[in-house]
Amino acid sequence: MRTPAITPVITLVFLLTGPALAIDLENGQDINDVCAGCHGEFGQGGGDSEYPRLAGMPAEFIAKQLHLFRDRSRPNMAMVEYIDERQMPDEDIRDVSHYLAGITLKTKLPPVDENAPDFDAYARLKASKQLMQIPRAEGDVERGEQLYRKECGSCHGDQGWGDNEKAVPQLAGQFTDYLWRQVEKYRNKVRIHDETDPDYELLNDFRDDQLKDIFAYLSIVDD
Repeated sequence: MRTPAITPVITLVFLLTGPALAIDLENGQDINDVCAGCHGEFGQGGGDSEYPRLAGMPAEFIAKQLHLFRDRSRPNMAMVEYIDERQMPDEDIRDVSHYLAGITLKTKLPPVDENAPDFDAYARLKASKQLMQIPRAEGDVERGEQLYRKECGSCHGDQGWGDNEKAVPQLAGQFTDYLWRQVEKYRNKVRIHDETDPDYELLNDFRDDQLKDIFAYLSIVDD
């Protein structure tokens, strides 16, 4: 049996609305083997920011996006062949969402003495694969922080790490190019920012230079 990349618990029970549902993290890891081709072995994203980071996102948020892909409510050609009812039933969506939500990506490795007798080069290499830090984006970080805290922090958290209880995704630790692409999709109504008021699009209230500064701030949060 393979060692999971997260806490080694095979089955957890979460009390949801209705009866308790078992979360099979081993099944989630198996499903993630397919996702890893684009999103990385540890959900760190890839393809030169073409594919977003999934690790650490709220499980409910990941599951919701998978349902939107499956229902064709969120268009994405790259997902089509993987996300139909037969290939991705509700149980699999639940399992892989919780598996990905449980992965922690470090932003830096602790210093080590490579000449020490107990230095484990292989363990160090494995740990480095779960390392992720977003490159600093262009923009005014100070102004971006002020704008972010005023306009975005109440939902996405003070430093952009999201809200698990409310299933609000993290923005910090996410590829800047990917965030720009999503802005365009929200502005063009390909994605809906607020389902309770689908005709109102918050991002249309921001100028590009303001978003540039916000993304500059978000890109340094994980430094």
